Amino acid sequence: MTQLTLTRSSASLWRVSIENPPVNLVGSQFIIELRAILEAAENDPDLAVILFESADPDYFLAHWDLADDGSALAGRPPLVEGLTPFTDVLIRLSKVPALTVSAIRGRARGAGSEFVLATDIRFASRERAVLGQFEVTAGAIPGGGGVARLPRLVGRGRALEIMAGGEDFDGELAERYGYVNRAVPDAEFEAFVDAFVTRVSGFSVSTIRELKSEVDPRTLPEEAELAAQARLFLAALATPEVREWARQSFENGLQQAGPFEEKLAEYSARYAPKR
Repeated sequence: MTQLTLTRSSASLWRVSIENPPVNLVGSQFIIELRAILEAAENDPDLAVILFESADPDYFLAHWDLADDGSALAGRPPLVEGLTPFTDVLIRLSKVPALTVSAIRGRARGAGSEFVLATDIRFASRERAVLGQFEVTAGAIPGGGGVARLPRLVGRGRALEIMAGGEDFDGELAERYGYVNRAVPDAEFEAFVDAFVTRVSGFSVSTIRELKSEVDPRTLPEEAELAAQARLFLAALATPEVREWARQSFENGLQQAGPFEEKLAEYSARYAPKR
């Protein structure tokens, strides 16, 4: 694997480190590697907890790679017909029997935000975490599950504020809204997350799995919802307005380390389609 590194801390605890320089973009290779990890997790009866963390302190997962042409996924259709590969893999992530935890340090926007929303528990560094669904600034709605998952977590009004405003949320505000479970001071973050996943991974694996199997049908969105939102997102990407937004954004630093990605909500709004 080139972007995800799996470390088996114990039979019941896996740690997955994300590293895809320069800004940890989400693309086809990420999907392929995540699928492989989830397939292994689905077939491991001893696994209780999977922790996802980033090797880059500034970027957990920046957003979808707009330069990705999807060719790496040729011949690898989603398991559920009608879903995009990204939506499909996030559904699998949300339903994997083990408890999944995101340790968010740095930026998680767009598809990165949708990734953490698909995990069971989200812990954020109070000072370093930045979350957001900026797609509206590009002329699209979130297509990887944000529209379906956010209202279930934060309520209708706050979900619309997050997605229609397209602004960044720091760890403290994300915690207040319910976007993340808890924001922890950065100096204490690693120790806190480690203590939590170690504690849970020491409990009965079958009990953790039973707990998830009862919570999931009461809280997860229907696959049809996610498929419809993905279609709207893909349709928007094909419009001249969104293509022009992408052209101007790439010219000014999109997907490169620097001010544009650091302040994505601000910079991307400068080229927002007006129609």
